[in-house]
Amino acid sequence: MATLGPESARPALGSSPSVQTHLGSANLPPNRGLERALEEAAASGVLNLSSRKLKEFPRTAANHDLTDTVEADLSKNRLTDVPSEVCHLVALETLNLYHNCIRTIPDSVISLQSLTSVNLSRNQLGSLPACLCGLPLRVLNASNNKLVSLPETIGQLHSLMELDISCNEITALPRHIGRLKALRELNVRRNLLCVLPEDLADLPLVKFDFSCNKVSTIPVCYRKMKQLQSLQLENNPLQSPPAQICIKGKVHIFKYLSIEACLLIPLPFSLIIHTPVIVD
Repeated sequence: MATLGPESARPALGSSPSVQTHLGSANLPPNRGLERALEEAAASGVLNLSSRKLKEFPRTAANHDLTDTVEADLSKNRLTDVPSEVCHLVALETLNLYHNCIRTIPDSVISLQSLTSVNLSRNQLGSLPACLCGLPLRVLNASNNKLVSLPETIGQLHSLMELDISCNEITALPRHIGRLKALRELNVRRNLLCVLPEDLADLPLVKFDFSCNKVSTIPVCYRKMKQLQSLQLENNPLQSPPAQICIKGKVHIFKYLSIEACLLIPLPFSLIIHTPVIVD
């Protein structure tokens, strides 16, 4: 039986560029891909270190000027903390830490005063620090963690437009959440909420998802949510409105709330006094 020799094992001329690139990269040092990412970040301002099995920030990053980095992607690694080096990237606008093993956020994150979007989803966070609310965030994703509450200072995020805290263990929303006057999208799906704050009715919400909680009553003031386009509420033990109303959709839910609101309006005292009593 014939066997392939060294010559016949080589790729033929004209083979696909992807094969040639793969063979070429095999001759590079093991960390060359990492170094190339750091070089590109220094040139472009975009740092992509996703899916590299990192347990810490690359030490060789000190050899590159990353001070102008505006976007950093460290998702899908093995980080247990937010690297201190990241908190020195003061020009950072977008930070992606999705799918790591991060347990805490350091107070030094307050130095990121240009940060408008942060993705902390799929980590092991038990809480969010108050200092996080001192940033100019527009998007905050802290879904799929182990959060049991939100900081009371959440109301300081005056520019926040999207908040995703789904798939946690939150039992109540802080009262100051009603101060998020720019909030357009709120996702609290799959938590342990029993009560919805009435203050949410004053927010310009377009999307609101509180499905898979323990909510039994929708506040009647929610009928004022005129900008709301998407309302997800399935898998709650709702009694008011009842399930047969909820399954019909937002329009019927708001009609029910409007009727309930009318029933709650007391009669003027003068009418009560002058109402004739008919005696048989």
